[in-house]
Amino acid sequence: MMEEMRRTYGLDPGGHDWHHLERVRKLALYIAEEDQIGDRDVLEWAAILHDVADEKLNSTPAEGTRKLEGWLRQLPVTTETLETIREVIHAMGFKGGSTDDPVLPEAKVLRDADRLDAMGAIGISRVFAYGGWKGQPIHLPDLPVRERMTNDEYRKGPSTSINHFHEKLFKLKDLMLTPTGKRLAEERHAVMEDFIRQFTIEWNGPQ
Repeated sequence: MMEEMRRTYGLDPGGHDWHHLERVRKLALYIAEEDQIGDRDVLEWAAILHDVADEKLNSTPAEGTRKLEGWLRQLPVTTETLETIREVIHAMGFKGGSTDDPVLPEAKVLRDADRLDAMGAIGISRVFAYGGWKGQPIHLPDLPVRERMTNDEYRKGPSTSINHFHEKLFKLKDLMLTPTGKRLAEERHAVMEDFIRQFTIEWNGPQ
């Protein structure tokens, strides 16, 4: 199954490829070990499958659900573990910043791991990969940053790669749910701040 997942998602150009799934899996297991929370089997499979039903990667929610259920049926786990994995996956997502905090410890760990991969040097790289894939401009100085959004506005409203830092990425540090997630987010947040500071200097030119 892992090989099939690698073939299916290995070359996704929008930053949701196999390498993203692997990084999230490793981060989730690291957080769980450091903070002594969560079930390893649940985290392993939920991390690998967490993007399958993502609405960014499917034409309809029903399509995403169908794909996810197809993968879940192949898992070599108990019914109880399967239900936990499904619940953890359904707790994922940013949705304009309006998502409630999850209850399950595995969901907290995985959400932190996924959000950490949207931060720092990797996060910067993924922003521009996704923006190019979607055909978004790098920067439009006259396009205001959206402060509050519904999920539909977040997904479909006009934005740019630079605005995405302000609309989502700079908010993630304060949304971390685990002690280790919070610690790792501090460093990655600082990397993004340094990047935006330098980008602004170069965009505006010598003063």
